[in-house]
Amino acid sequence: MSTETLEDQITTINPATGEELEHYAYHTRSEVIAAIERCHEAFLDWRLVSLSDRAEIIESIGKELTAQKKELAALMTREMGKLLKQSVQEVDLCVAICSFSANEGQIILKSEERKLLNGNKGIVAYEPIGIIYGIQPWNYPAYQVIRFAIANLMAGNGVILKHASNVTGTGKMLEKIFLDAGLPKDLFQTAVINHDLSDTIIEHNYVRGFTFTGSSDAGEKIGTKATSELKKTVLELGSNDAYIVLEDADIELAVKMCVKGRIYNNGETCIAAKRFIVVDAVYDKFKAGFVKAMGAIKVGDPTSDDVQLGPIAREDLRETLHDQVLKSVEKGAEVLCGGEIPSGKGFYYPATILGNVEKGQPAYDDELFGPVASLIKAKDRDDAMRIANDSRFGLGGGIFSKDIEAATELAQKYFDTGMVFINTFGLADPHMPFGGVKNSGYGREHGGFGLREFVNVKSIVIGKG
Repeated sequence: MSTETLEDQITTINPATGEELEHYAYHTRSEVIAAIERCHEAFLDWRLVSLSDRAEIIESIGKELTAQKKELAALMTREMGKLLKQSVQEVDLCVAICSFSANEGQIILKSEERKLLNGNKGIVAYEPIGIIYGIQPWNYPAYQVIRFAIANLMAGNGVILKHASNVTGTGKMLEKIFLDAGLPKDLFQTAVINHDLSDTIIEHNYVRGFTFTGSSDAGEKIGTKATSELKKTVLELGSNDAYIVLEDADIELAVKMCVKGRIYNNGETCIAAKRFIVVDAVYDKFKAGFVKAMGAIKVGDPTSDDVQLGPIAREDLRETLHDQVLKSVEKGAEVLCGGEIPSGKGFYYPATILGNVEKGQPAYDDELFGPVASLIKAKDRDDAMRIANDSRFGLGGGIFSKDIEAATELAQKYFDTGMVFINTFGLADPHMPFGGVKNSGYGREHGGFGLREFVNVKSIVIGKG
């Protein structure tokens, strides 16, 4: 690796203080090619390992994550600023993913026998395909990696990761944890590269699939490249999730969950509640409670137990968020609380609510990746549903209502999203599929579906003789 100048390195920065953390030298093109070749050699052996033996190592990775939870959680908080207690929760979720994948993978990936029309015997096999390349974001530094890597390792594939530069340390630590847990050397590798070398990885013959989590614009460009190479892709992109508060909602519960849904993970979550659409009959009551609760959110050091909101992950991301707020105000939105960049060190931004949000404003049309809520009044249920679906995104959404049966029907038949949360807010669960529609991407992870995204569904027919 070359370490001659700062341009040859990634420098990670603590967003809570603005101080530099570590320097990481970029891999060269030759180093990346060599890593792909080593990963392929490791895959050729791993693909022949039984499901039960793979599951044993996946379980071991979960145990190693638990053993190193304190250090991993602290590193994530230093690198991207999430509350320390939420970093701990993230590691616990990663452990649960390992357990689910190890147990359910042995069932979901097992070959199936079928009787055919002509009396022949059919076998449907779920075979690994090779190296899966994942470009992952910074907002859940461990979870995003574990989500795609564990499913693909359980399926028998090799994995190469390009992590977001500001969480490079987390990516490298995960690679060490995998090795400590007994995963064969070179089967999972972290490539410390810039975007220019991504195409090199996508183009390589040994790389058979590609998964990306990030913005819709980036997903479109990178996904187009992968498709041009005839590589299977899964894209989990941005969103502008709408949470509907109906006339029969428990307003106190709705306020509580909507606040959590907006500020969890510092509001930097693709599946976060972002647009809050409230029917006219309860709008004023919800607005009063929501503004009071968001205005009282304590912002500060993410390692402090009493802090509810940490910093934005990078200074440029805070500038982008604030610019979206200012442009929304210029076009008629009203700041109900927050909305100003505080003085002092770190990249903090207060919990903010924008009212008078209408089509044509960034707060209505675009994803605001941070603790800024868009409050929108609807005439009634039908109008609320229309506004909710009036988006190019379709990842998740929420409904608050005491009539669970009616809310469930609304979620199933009318909400144009991949996920809907009733009387709660969106968090990932290994047992449930995760993914969206429209500009929020395609493909599914979790719930067993991710285990089959990158396999060769092979038909084998045995004649009667």
